[in-house]
Amino acid sequence: MIPISSGVRVWLAVGHTDMRRGMNGLALQVQEALGRDPHAGDLYVFRGRRGDLVKILWHDGLGMSLYAKRLERGRFLWPATTSGTVSISSAQLAYMLDGIDWRNPQHTYRPQVAG
Repeated sequence: MIPISSGVRVWLAVGHTDMRRGMNGLALQVQEALGRDPHAGDLYVFRGRRGDLVKILWHDGLGMSLYAKRLERGRFLWPATTSGTVSISSAQLAYMLDGIDWRNPQHTYRPQVAG
């Protein structure tokens, strides 16, 4: 798991991205298409056309990192818009990486009644 502090901004690059791109290609996409600085410490999440693979680009102040995750079953939920970015929280990113609907997570814990 990526050690994300709660103050880090997470940006979803909406639409689909060519997953053949590596670290430099995605950083260039952040600069040119999204108009943001890939070295500012924010996380940028990209999803492929099939929806089962995401790549995360992150500069932690020391260097650039590229993370990838592929779901064995299902797809990552993604915003319906076709261009730009959507900001989510680091908690929502954790839900998404676990395959949970990050837009409306359901709490399943119910306290047991002493009896």
